[in-house]
Amino acid sequence: MTDRISPQMTATPDGEAEISLVVRLPWEDVARLGQEAGRLAAQMQRPVTLDEAVSNRLRTNALGAHAKPAAAAQPAAMMPPSASVSSLPARPPAEQARQAIDRINGTA
Repeated sequence: MTDRISPQMTATPDGEAEISLVVRLPWEDVARLGQEAGRLAAQMQRPVTLDEAVSNRLRTNALGAHAKPAAAAQPAAMMPPSASVSSLPARPPAEQARQAIDRINGTA
């Protein structure tokens, strides 16, 4: 890592570790995380935060990566290739934010 300050790692009571990071994402990725949180909330039958959705996605990708042979292993990505964001024409940030929020709320 090239950060001047290493992220703090904390052990949780359930035996896992917690690392706090700041990640800059395009609004489309934030919308996809919102959709993931909605899917996970429906599955777990309780509210789910974006943090939980990211953790679940990373955990799921990490588990899948361990099952592949080393020669075929690729770095785990936040979203699978099928969920990649297509290139879109440039839009003002406010318009991107509004559309992402509409997608998260299901009003798009």
